[in-house]
Amino acid sequence: MQSLQFAAPTSLAEAAALLGGSDNPKVLAGGTDLLVQMKLGLREPALVVDIKRIPELGEVSLGADGLRLGAAVPGAEVTANADIAALYPGFVEALGLIGSTQVQGRCSPGGNLCNSSPAADSVPAMIACGAQCNIYGPNGMRSVPVEAFNTGPGRNCLAADEILVSLEFPRPAARSADAYLRFIPRTEMDIAVAGAAVALTLDDAGVCTAARVAIGAVAPTALLVPAAAEALVGSKLDDAALAAVAEAASAAANPISDKRGTAEYRRKVVGVLARRAALIAQSRAQAEE
Repeated sequence: MQSLQFAAPTSLAEAAALLGGSDNPKVLAGGTDLLVQMKLGLREPALVVDIKRIPELGEVSLGADGLRLGAAVPGAEVTANADIAALYPGFVEALGLIGSTQVQGRCSPGGNLCNSSPAADSVPAMIACGAQCNIYGPNGMRSVPVEAFNTGPGRNCLAADEILVSLEFPRPAARSADAYLRFIPRTEMDIAVAGAAVALTLDDAGVCTAARVAIGAVAPTALLVPAAAEALVGSKLDDAALAAVAEAASAAANPISDKRGTAEYRRKVVGVLARRAALIAQSRAQAEE
């Protein structure tokens, strides 16, 4: 068993230098994934870098351009913010599904993304909202869309000496809303068998003018499904459009079979969830009239 070192940098540059100087570093934000994995022997880092003392990672900013969330902002801080919930209800609901009340006080949307689980609840919701990742490394800042961040189960696009700094959500247009639904075997605190998120915009006549649809837990990473969004745009979410949304979501899925559900079952369920999430998002957008 290797020795474990701990560091708590106070700047992005210091954090990047620490990460780049170790053969096996891990970032600690809330620790709700990392500490469990270490206890189970799934992770044995040589260095744990606690990022909570870096100011940028704890900042929350909501303005005319949208929402900026530091990567270490706790889930409970986000879900308790009524202004954020009013603009991004689906994302806030998805984030609130992670773990227990105690976990909510420590977990973060940034950590949920960086853990790179295909079944992470907040990730499809972030994708549907069009969120971007701001990443810092030795060469400065770069930005990638959330749908491009994770590259496989437990894997993402971060280099060894890079750190996720924040997540940026564009401010929704008028008559816009989002929604997230998941299916789990139990009533709460379980891992999604399938999940779907929809964000859309309606015009004054109730016609969908823009949409984003994302699915989770049914592929190696959460997926943006352009074909499902195309089925919504130009419609009033009639039965034909909703059936096309479900079909596109199911077709995009590439699930596995395990003890919680077969691939065929997951493929079917994710289509049903996408259809229902679209209707919820539509109802919320209409309520803005």
